[in-house]
This record gives sequence, C-alpha cells and structure tokens, in this order.
Amino acid sequence: MLTDTPLIRGVVRRFNKHALNPAMMHLAGRRHWYAAVMRHTGRRSGRHYATPVVADRVANGFIVPLPYGTDVDWLRNVQASGAAAVSVGGHTYDVVEPEIIDAATAGPQLSPRRRRVFQAFGIKRFVKLKMDRS
Repeated sequence: MLTDTPLIRGVVRRFNKHALNPAMMHLAGRRHWYAAVMRHTGRRSGRHYATPVVADRVANGFIVPLPYGTDVDWLRNVQASGAAAVSVGGHTYDVVEPEIIDAATAGPQLSPRRRRVFQAFGIKRFVKLKMDRS
C-alpha cells in the first residue's frame, strides 16, 4: 500500500491528527458508529486526552489496530500509565495491561470482515487491552 512508505504515512498521520480526528470526535464512541474514543493521561503533562480509534470488543477486552505503528503519543501514554478508558457504542470501559500483538495473534480474535479490512490496510501491529475487573 501507499501508506507503507514513511513519507506518505507521515503526511496521512498529520492530516488525520489535525483535520480528521477533531471531526471524528463528534461521533466517536457513540452508538451505531464504528469509531471509539481512547481516553488517556499524558505521560509527561498529566493532561487528559481523547483520541478516536477503532476498538473491537474481544473476550476480556478490546483490540485496537495500530495503522501508524507503535510510535504514537496516545499509545505511549497508555503504556506509561498501564490504563485508559475506551468509549464505544455509547458505553465506557476501563482497560488495563496494554499489550502489543501482531496480526497473526490479533486475527483469530477478530471477525473475518475486520481481519480482511485490517489486512487490506497493511496493519501489522495491534494493542490488546484487558477490561479492568477491579
């Protein structure tokens, strides 16, 4: 895919961060919408952030694709704190223990349709988050 080149991926990432993501936040996390909201705390600033993501419910948690890889601020914040909140389908869930997994590990936990979509976009890494049962 075109987004496999670092230059193109960087341009798409910046566009999404500054143009698409703010627009997505109006619908993300709501019922009947595909995008979720990842709520996390800045690892250095301590500020609270909300980032639109795709979060698929799986046994004991969620799997979130990482189309831009593992070097994104929201993921580093979640990894640093070990916790976040995911709002999806009108509900909010506390999640813990972020674990980076590959497509081979994520695939069997996802629906065939999602597997095909993520594969078509060349997504190789995912983060799995467990539901906080405490």
